[in-house]
Amino acid sequence: MNLSPALSLNRVTKRFDDFVAVDDLSLDVQPGKIFGLIGPNGAGKTTTIRMIVGITHPDSGSVELFGRQMNSKLQEEIGYLPEERGLYKKMKVGDQLRFFGQMKGMSFTAAESAVDRWLERLKLSEWKTHKTDELSKGMQQKIQFIATVMHEPRLLILDEPFSGFDPVNAELLKEIVLEMKTPERAIIFSTHMMEQAEEMCDDICMINRARKVLSGSLREVKRGFGRNTVAVEIESGSGDKVFNNSALVTEVESKDNRHEVTLAPNVTSQDLLHHLIHAGANIARFERVEPRLHDIFITKVGESA
Repeated sequence: MNLSPALSLNRVTKRFDDFVAVDDLSLDVQPGKIFGLIGPNGAGKTTTIRMIVGITHPDSGSVELFGRQMNSKLQEEIGYLPEERGLYKKMKVGDQLRFFGQMKGMSFTAAESAVDRWLERLKLSEWKTHKTDELSKGMQQKIQFIATVMHEPRLLILDEPFSGFDPVNAELLKEIVLEMKTPERAIIFSTHMMEQAEEMCDDICMINRARKVLSGSLREVKRGFGRNTVAVEIESGSGDKVFNNSALVTEVESKDNRHEVTLAPNVTSQDLLHHLIHAGANIARFERVEPRLHDIFITKVGESA
C-alpha cells in the first residue's frame, strides 16, 4: 500500500499586506481518498487552494505534489473547479472543452473523444455545437465540471462543487466524484457545508481564521468528539422509566417511543441496556450516536473565535 501523500503542504503562510490569509498550515492529502478542506467562509480555504495550483505563491513554507515541488508541468496533473466559475461565453461548447483538454496536455483526438464521452454522461451531447451563453446556468456548471475532469487529473480539487445545482444534478455529480475516487487519484473537496463533507470525505482539515483547528480521518475526528450518547427505540414495556435514573442518565430527548440518551460519567451503553432489559423493555433499536460534523464544526469555530 502506497502511504506517500499525493499532496503535502508544509508550514505554508500567505499574507496580503497586514492580513494573514493562511497561517502556518501543514496537511497531507493521500491518494485514494477524498480530503475535506472545511471551514467557514473567509477561513482561508480558497487561498490555500490557489497556492496549491500555483495561482499565488506562499510567503513561506512549501507545496509538494507527488513528492516534487510544484511546477508548471505538474499543474497538468491537477483538475481545479473554482467556486467562481468562468467560461468563454461566445465559444461553442465542444470547441471550448477540447481547448481546455489540450491546455492540459491532451492530444486533439484524445480531447475530442473525452468531450463526447463526458457530454453524453452529463446528458449534454445535443449542446455540443451551441455557444456557452445559450446554456442555462446549471448546464454551464456541468460544462465547467467536464473541463475540470476530462484530462483524468491525478489531483482533483473541487471548491464548493455542488453550489447552485438542483438536487438531481447535485446527486449526479456526487456519484461521479465518488466514482473518480481511485487508488491513483487524490480529491480535495472544499466546502463550508458540513453535511456534504460528512457524506463525501474520508479525511478532513478544518481551518478557521487562517489556522488549522482540527484534522484527521473523519472517523477519528468523530471518535475524539464522541459524546456518551445512545439512541433507543422502545416498542413496549416500561423501560423508559430507566431514563429517570440520574445515576445512569444525565439527559434524554424523547419523541414518541424514540429516545436519545446521554449517559452519566462512567456509565456504559451496556449498563443502560442491562437496566432496560431488566425493566422489561421491548427494544427495537439500540445504537451509539456519533456526533455530527456540523456540531463539531460549531464547537471548534467557537473555540478559535
